[in-house]
Amino acid sequence: MQQALSVTAVLTILRDVIEGSELFSDLWIGGEVSNASRSSAGHRYFSLKDQGGVLRSVLFARSMPGFQPKDGDRVLAHGRITIYPQRGELNFVCDFVRPEGVGILAAKYEELKQRLDEEGLFDPARKRPLPRFPTTIGLVTSPTGAALQDIKNVLSRRWPLATLVLAPAMVQGDQAPGQIVAALRALAAEPGLDLAIVARGGGSIEDLWAFNDEAVARAIFGFPVPVVSGVGHETDETIADLVADLRAPTPSAAAERSSPDVAQLARALFILERGMSSCAGEAIGTRALAVDACLRRLQVSAPDLGGLTRDVAVLLRELHAGLERRCTTDRARFEGLSARLTGLDPMATLGRGFAIVQQAGGKKRVVNGVRKVKPGDRLQVSVTDGAFWAEVS
Repeated sequence: MQQALSVTAVLTILRDVIEGSELFSDLWIGGEVSNASRSSAGHRYFSLKDQGGVLRSVLFARSMPGFQPKDGDRVLAHGRITIYPQRGELNFVCDFVRPEGVGILAAKYEELKQRLDEEGLFDPARKRPLPRFPTTIGLVTSPTGAALQDIKNVLSRRWPLATLVLAPAMVQGDQAPGQIVAALRALAAEPGLDLAIVARGGGSIEDLWAFNDEAVARAIFGFPVPVVSGVGHETDETIADLVADLRAPTPSAAAERSSPDVAQLARALFILERGMSSCAGEAIGTRALAVDACLRRLQVSAPDLGGLTRDVAVLLRELHAGLERRCTTDRARFEGLSARLTGLDPMATLGRGFAIVQQAGGKKRVVNGVRKVKPGDRLQVSVTDGAFWAEVS
């Protein structure tokens, strides 16, 4: 006999099967809202019904906090199916709800847009300015599309100094998102890359859907240099446009906004050169006038060199005459003093026949009287041409 399962086991198996199914974990369901209510915690409970059935649904407070479904609304909801074993109920856990008329693709777009916006991927504060003079520009687009040729034409005309690095990728179809992400990763490794352009021509929402892919959006968000999005026509809007640092309405416009206009720069340089030349000329003229004025003031205030030269010559003559007078006076004074000294010179006295008598011995005292000698004393007698010894008797 087959062993019986518990109610809890059956419901748990069913929950695991349903939640493990890719089909039931990513569902879009359309229906009419009924029995709508809101809990104190902010959770919205309602049922989705049509002519053949009713599905219990919930929209938790963290998902679309400002939205409140009302009874009778026809909506398109996204979410997953689960079973609550405790109540034995099948529930549709929603994460996005929109009026049914918008269509599934539009609803998917709105759901992803809202979620990424809440994460801050569209925040204007994080958008980076484009470099003024890029030298290396990366491009993610189809190698066979018109967008590539349009961008080449614009860059060759406006900014031929830049190098365009193509990272080819499909831009339409199921494989396009993966190839776009791979191309962005390849460009991120390019040395010296200044910015990147993600571009394709116009088309329907289905044609452009690769640029509404979450992986593409996150690849653009995490790209190391600024990214310009040029997808579709001006009226088209994609998630890639919202995440990019700059949105351009077309691929050609993306190339224009990514590059300076070399002709305009040449005109600006010409005007700048002319202005600098004019300013320099005016400055030189003003300073030349100032120099002339200084020279005139110097000429007026400068001393008379000729008069100073004459004054110096007069002073030199007077100085020479004064020196001569001083020398004559000093010479006469010197001669008078010399005559006086000559008169006082003992040698001059000896020349007139006098002699100097000194006692012999260590001190040689002068004998100027007879009382200062006695018989037998030896005396030194100095005359004009020498000296001799004498003895007192």
